[in-house]
Amino acid sequence: MEGTRNQGRDGRPDATQKPRKSEQNAPCETDYKPRGGKRNQSRFGRDYSDSSTYAALDLGTNNCRLLVARPTRRGFHVIDAFSRIIRLGEGVSATGALSDDAMERTVDALKICASKMMRHNVVRSRLVATEACRIASNGEKFINRVQRDLGMNLEILTRELEAQLAVSGCAPLIDENSDHALVFDIGGGSSELVWLDLAQRRNNWRRSLADRLEATDCIAAWTSLQTGVVTLAEKFGGHDVDRAGFEAMVTEVQRLLAPFEAEHRFAERIRHGNVHFLGTSGTVTTVAGIMLNLARYDRNRVDGCWLAADDVRRVTYDLVDKSYEERVAQPCIGKDRADLVLAGCAILEALMRTWPAKRLRVADRGLREGILTLLMAEDAQKRASRRRHNRR
Repeated sequence: MEGTRNQGRDGRPDATQKPRKSEQNAPCETDYKPRGGKRNQSRFGRDYSDSSTYAALDLGTNNCRLLVARPTRRGFHVIDAFSRIIRLGEGVSATGALSDDAMERTVDALKICASKMMRHNVVRSRLVATEACRIASNGEKFINRVQRDLGMNLEILTRELEAQLAVSGCAPLIDENSDHALVFDIGGGSSELVWLDLAQRRNNWRRSLADRLEATDCIAAWTSLQTGVVTLAEKFGGHDVDRAGFEAMVTEVQRLLAPFEAEHRFAERIRHGNVHFLGTSGTVTTVAGIMLNLARYDRNRVDGCWLAADDVRRVTYDLVDKSYEERVAQPCIGKDRADLVLAGCAILEALMRTWPAKRLRVADRGLREGILTLLMAEDAQKRASRRRHNRR
């Protein structure tokens, strides 16, 4: 989200070079302990040690994003990153299949990721694909092609695990004084929503990776909406959106949320409590960048910042009243997101109408950070186990 350069769902620019210092030194310290799941055993996964380099790749409906990092005492240090809008899921909602053009764009981006991983001697990684590959009739065929041509083992992540990893990826930003928190990730083809009951919290999730394994124990309920910025914009239009069109998108998302709310009744649970939202998507980083009046995206100012719900709505409806060309000219949007940003804002508005909360915290972190800390915590546990065994 830098000028009008290509941006990923997390708001970072299309980067084929090392990240800025602010991105390299980001305090990415989260984790999640899975229930099974394959690990990458390709040429990018061999032996590992305390100084090993790790990688996490998130191939979504709209973006291809990579983080390369090394563990530190309390988290990890990002040494390289890549983010490019590839729109892999473009048209899937209508045709049911990934298009040839979308697959070619994606393979080009994955080649860059593979090169970065080889250059940094990545020895352990997890490479995941999400909604587009989950629902496309040729999703598995594409995954096999990537394995054959690039030697990259992509794992199609389940919606549940995607939601859990999103929680662990941003756990340190959850307000420990709150009663409940809604963690949400507005994606390209789906949106993951997780309600946390923070009365179940026992440890300080900022202290260590091991403590952050507890974050998913606080999950009270979760769901995955089968809509995201790409699918919603394709259904309702993204270039020319007036207030009536925007309200139609909000109403559609509220309809999708209704069964989940009817089952769990979080509106009643949170009515008199201390509640906040935590958004991990490009929608909220975009709103934050505009709210902060940034001429260039600054992760250090956006990640962890708090926004009032009234200010979020003010930014949202100001964008609705702008033309497509005016949205393109906004430095925190640019051409690559100008046709998608209002769909994301509509999903966010539907969440705020369904579950009124006064505060929203912005996370420029999520799935990839959760994957990295998962891998590092697993390895730390193995090393600790070996040390205990050797002392016997």
